[in-house]
Amino acid sequence: MITSDNLFQTDKPAIIDFWAPWCVPCRTSKPLLEKLAEEFSDQVNFQTINVDEYKELVKEFRILGIPTLLVINNGRVAKRITGAQTPSYYRSLFETLASGEIDTLAGPSVLDRVLRLGVGTALAIIALQYSVNWLLPVGLIVMFTGIYDRCPIWQAITSRFQKKQ
Repeated sequence: MITSDNLFQTDKPAIIDFWAPWCVPCRTSKPLLEKLAEEFSDQVNFQTINVDEYKELVKEFRILGIPTLLVINNGRVAKRITGAQTPSYYRSLFETLASGEIDTLAGPSVLDRVLRLGVGTALAIIALQYSVNWLLPVGLIVMFTGIYDRCPIWQAITSRFQKKQ
């Protein structure tokens, strides 16, 4: 029986995959995750949890969408990734955990959040002021990423910039 207590009892970083057999994105990402888990088995623990079988864990961890990966380090959730990601993103995640650079998985800084909210608000105001209809959704999306850093679109964009640095 899987419980939250035994999920957090690990001497190395862990990835917990919340999935379901009926979920198409889960079925496409699961084989890749299992392959990476086998490749990095010495450095990273990997656990899958079927959301249909462990509804109490789904409630406890507030899983609102699947697939969701929880990255566990030192007995706490270090990162939450919701939605299917690219194979390169998954590989990068496992490599980061294996190297011990878990701090790089933290969400955006306060300054980054403030900048996103500010730029998004400015774009929305310009769109409303000058009736530039296409600019309003752009501003709202930028504002959204300032408060919802689990957005897969934002993760995909920022991961490309981080690789170039």
